[in-house]
Amino acid sequence: MIAKCESRFTEKITLEQKVGTGFEPDGFERVPPARPRKRAKRPEMTDSTIDALNKKLDRLIEAVGRLAPPPVPETDLGEADCFVWQADPGYLEPVRKVNRVDIGLIRGVDRVRDILVDNTERFAAGFAANNVLLWGARGMGKSSLVKAVHAEINAKAKSDLPLKLIEIHREDIDTLPKLMGLLKAAPFRVILFCDDLSFDHDDTSYKSLKAALEGGVEGRPANVIFYATSNRRHLLPRDMIDNERSTAINPSEAVEEKVSLSDRFGLWLGFHKCSQDEYLEMINGYASHHGLDIDPEQLRAEALEWATTRGSRSGRVAWQFTQDLAGRLGKPLKD
Repeated sequence: MIAKCESRFTEKITLEQKVGTGFEPDGFERVPPARPRKRAKRPEMTDSTIDALNKKLDRLIEAVGRLAPPPVPETDLGEADCFVWQADPGYLEPVRKVNRVDIGLIRGVDRVRDILVDNTERFAAGFAANNVLLWGARGMGKSSLVKAVHAEINAKAKSDLPLKLIEIHREDIDTLPKLMGLLKAAPFRVILFCDDLSFDHDDTSYKSLKAALEGGVEGRPANVIFYATSNRRHLLPRDMIDNERSTAINPSEAVEEKVSLSDRFGLWLGFHKCSQDEYLEMINGYASHHGLDIDPEQLRAEALEWATTRGSRSGRVAWQFTQDLAGRLGKPLKD
């Protein structure tokens, strides 16, 4: 028994000696504890070092600034008479030179021209006026008439606050409430103009237009009126209305909901295909206005041949013929 205890005591001393000499009990070498590292001395901040850091910071700030969206330009309605609404980021871009013709050159639409002039004059004078939908045959001067009437009203007006014309693109119609919000506090009276307005299948943006024109809580601002042109009287494709009539639970209610958009326009001005005499009257008006010296019989024959090759007669076809004629005669067209 005493011999056994002495043996264990001897083993314990041997183990302690091994541990003290850097060996683990299993015979593996023990890793000595890491010594604390001495901190490296910081380099002194010289003027050249500070300048280099400042340059790097400037480049970093410039790079981050390029990633940020540009600031929205401020809108000044006094800067021009015509603007184009840029929905993203949301400002009015002034138009220095407007693409339009003199109102006296728009022929064959005398009745609708007089109605539109009267409605616009009342609005510019501060009286009640209606939203207008100009619909019908293509190329008969719907958009040209809107721009010409705007110029005519401003030419006659004696007010220091001219009438403004703002064009909004068809694809930006859903931003119309935002645009009206910007205009309602303006001192100017404004015509909002949308050319070739129409809606296709699965297009629900017409609902925002309905609410913006009439029916919404806020309604249309008193200083804003809406003019639109379209080849469709109800602004929606015929088959879209027919599908609603054939598939809806209550066909009459479905159709009413679709065509109620055009009811927001108090005036419907229809444009129809012109006759041959009206077409030739347009040609003669353009030729006289731009000083195109040509024999009347030759002008008539060439104009009719041009319309035949195009397969239609309209104000647009008459203007395209005039451009071709002026080019062949070497005569510049008046602005």
